[in-house]
Amino acid sequence: MTDPDSTFDSAAGLLGRITEELGTRLGRLPRPRTRPPVHAPTLVAVGHGSRDPRARATLGRLLDRVRELRPGLDVRLAHIELNEPLLDGTLSELVEEGRDAVLVPLLLAPGHHVTHDLPAAARRAGADARVAEPLGAHPLLVEALADRLVEAGWTPDEGEGVVLASAGSRDPRSGAEVRRIAALLGERLGGVPVVPAYASAAAPTVPEAVRALTARGRRRIAVASCFTAPGLFASRAAVHAPWIASDPLGAHPALARLLLHRYERARVRELAGI
Repeated sequence: MTDPDSTFDSAAGLLGRITEELGTRLGRLPRPRTRPPVHAPTLVAVGHGSRDPRARATLGRLLDRVRELRPGLDVRLAHIELNEPLLDGTLSELVEEGRDAVLVPLLLAPGHHVTHDLPAAARRAGADARVAEPLGAHPLLVEALADRLVEAGWTPDEGEGVVLASAGSRDPRSGAEVRRIAALLGERLGGVPVVPAYASAAAPTVPEAVRALTARGRRRIAVASCFTAPGLFASRAAVHAPWIASDPLGAHPALARLLLHRYERARVRELAGI
């Protein structure tokens, strides 16, 4: 008669050997690849660059506001020229990290930098980067412009006028966009006449715009600084203000929201294949 204990021991030993062999074979199988975490594209805010040391610090504070609004989003600053980090270097870093990006121009209107320099930099670096629209004629931009005027001492008066000072460009689309910004700002200020003026490459200049408003009977003329940060052009424009000149837009909360709006709009357009 077979001993039950010996039968149990044999079955247990066989089961143990089977389990051991199965474990060995499973250990030889290739491990499944884990998917890398899905990241939103990096927001690269691209400024022109300036020799004014206040410019980079100002844009840094602006991007801090953007990070506060969107925790976890990778937000970086880059410059076309004059300041580090330069755009080429930032894009090369992103390629090495395997990240794609949305380039948000810290510029007010279309022009050579937006249509040529930014896409060319992305091609040189081999980066997967989409260029967003410039800041442009948007209510958030106008909100920031109006607030800066109030901070400078603006008060409603029938004899007031505003010169909207911006960098200027030979691209006709740029002038058209600045005129739209001027029209929106005039509406925001209750129908005050707002005349666009340019620091370079286009007319009228700030002094010419001031004279035009004076000829229309405007007694108190303010200069609205349509620049993202302090620099040579903003300083030149402010010098010609007969009354007050507002500070550049800088780290205004509305400008931070506008950067995120342009970023998200570029992402939506990419997903839609536009």
